[in-house]
Amino acid sequence: MKMIIVTTVEEYKSQVFKLFKQAGVESFSESDIDGYKSAAPLMYTSSWFPSEKGGAASNMFFSFTEEEKVTELFKLLKQFNEESETTNPIRAVEIPIERTV
Repeated sequence: MKMIIVTTVEEYKSQVFKLFKQAGVESFSESDIDGYKSAAPLMYTSSWFPSEKGGAASNMFFSFTEEEKVTELFKLLKQFNEESETTNPIRAVEIPIERTV
């Protein structure tokens, strides 16, 4: 059993759903999050409210699933990122699970 965490910008949310389905990951959870990157100070002064730093609409998915499905999902995510021209690739991590109840 593994835990996977996947983060992406809002634009790729539906694509992540498709990739999970292709990999056979049937059960997962999703949460809306704000993503942040370090930006040059000039970008902060160009907003109406320069003291506020806005994040990008993003999503985080997580699932507890079998190792074979994680392997397939990572293969699909790598392929997606290689074929996409983006500065915001889909990110994923795999975490081993020691115990479950």
